[in-house]
Amino acid sequence: MKCIMDHIVLNVGDIESMVAFYSQVLMLETERLEEYLKGIVPFPSVRLNPETVIDLFPKNLWTNGSPEGHGRNNLNHFCISMSKQTWDELKARLNSNNIEIEDGPVHRWGAHGTGISIYFKDPEGNTIESRYYEHKDGKEKCLLDS
Repeated sequence: MKCIMDHIVLNVGDIESMVAFYSQVLMLETERLEEYLKGIVPFPSVRLNPETVIDLFPKNLWTNGSPEGHGRNNLNHFCISMSKQTWDELKARLNSNNIEIEDGPVHRWGAHGTGISIYFKDPEGNTIESRYYEHKDGKEKCLLDS
């Protein structure tokens, strides 16, 4: 299966210090920071390279009503991007192996705009997001061919 890393999501306790670290120390470009500060989008991101972003999830996106610090892992999930055909084949393999799709298909924002995603867990409980992108005209945008 061919795929590329789309994004990694970090659960963050202090968005301001994390944005400062990634943008000023690591010199990564911020994405959607202005929109986040205005309350338009639920989280900001930093760009690792043209294909990959690191999303910074504020506490309200990862606590889900749990007690302070209970069960917090820094990695929320990671996302792999692939062609629609490979995505469809993966969905079929998940189904044939009785692996539950926990969310999706849903439209979600990522390193290349909005794509169509499913979420499932690996045997250790790590959440994996798998997605493909479409052009605005509804046709597939295959990042592996570029």
